Amino acid sequence: MSPIPPFDLTQQYTTISEEVSAAVLDVLSSGQYIKGSVVESFERQFANYIGTSEGIACNSGTDALYLALRALQIGAGDEVITSPFTFIATAEVISAVGATPVFVDVEPETFNLDLKLIEAAITERTRAIIPVHLFGQPVNMTRLMAIAQTHRLVVIEDCAQAIGAKWGNARVGSIGHIGCFSFYPTKNLGACGDGGAVTTNDSAIAAAIRMLGDHGRKSGYFHEKVGVNSRLDAVQAAILQIKLRYLDSWNDQRQTVAKRYHQLLHSISDLVVPQIPEGGHGVWNQYTIRLSRALETHQHNGHGNFRDAVRQQLQQQGVSSMVYYPLPLHLQPVYADLGYQVGQLPVSEQLAKEVLSLPMFPELSALQQEQVVYTLKDSLLQVAELSV
Repeated sequence: MSPIPPFDLTQQYTTISEEVSAAVLDVLSSGQYIKGSVVESFERQFANYIGTSEGIACNSGTDALYLALRALQIGAGDEVITSPFTFIATAEVISAVGATPVFVDVEPETFNLDLKLIEAAITERTRAIIPVHLFGQPVNMTRLMAIAQTHRLVVIEDCAQAIGAKWGNARVGSIGHIGCFSFYPTKNLGACGDGGAVTTNDSAIAAAIRMLGDHGRKSGYFHEKVGVNSRLDAVQAAILQIKLRYLDSWNDQRQTVAKRYHQLLHSISDLVVPQIPEGGHGVWNQYTIRLSRALETHQHNGHGNFRDAVRQQLQQQGVSSMVYYPLPLHLQPVYADLGYQVGQLPVSEQLAKEVLSLPMFPELSALQQEQVVYTLKDSLLQVAELSV
């Protein structure tokens, strides 16, 4: 059998290569590579898809979060609550505007913010909450928005991994005050390079984000704020316009892949399969299992991390996997000055030792999945023998 990668962008490109080539050539022949009608058209289409009145394209998901915080004038002296179990960009932007990230632990089932812990973390300095719809699974936005309303906080949804996901009947990115998206190539809607977008129903916020992302100006060479250069180029916008038409179909294929994994993995005692939040509709940017039950025995016998040993065995047999994330943010060296200690956010710390993301992409075949699961079972057996 051929090696199985964690994701494969080539198959997706093959199916739309003629459309993409034509669209890119149209942009190149137009001579309008920055801003312009193609970018504006994509912004409208994307906002309409998410269900908001405003969509603003930018050059990355990180910038989307940064611009959202800047538009809200969040900065020095302010606190923003978020998850420690996510990519650093979510917290990095809080620090970048001069505010302080406040980490709240996550749920062991969904890997998303544990909403029962939010209110205890709110202080008089708290300005906003950034929930992360991790791995494509939505946060319970009904409960979160109720908490935010009670405490008069702004909610900025980090939807980087969850384009197309829903809570109830609403897509993520349309429920909070602001939605932030990444078009990094491995996302469900991925560009052929970096890209991002912000969605909102607040026209004043949208205007501020547009200005800040274009050097703090509304027009010409007259600058009202210290801004940044964060623009989605027209080539990427043209590609994303095409891909947006296929997004729901690709997300449906991811659902099929996830259900098949559920069926193939449910009887394996050494792992925990991911759970779909009740009331939510996920889009499976990742399919992330937990290898937990043999962990203590394996470590007790001096063999290191059980998850890492299984991953190594998988790799040796041609199945690639990923670990998101091996060290939670509150324990990262960059945040040592915040004073978090080992054991303070125990669920995130435990997940960091246990999670393993299996190959996940829309074109993953049933035969490939059977190979993944067969190899996983064999790897578990081999590593378990070391624990005896």
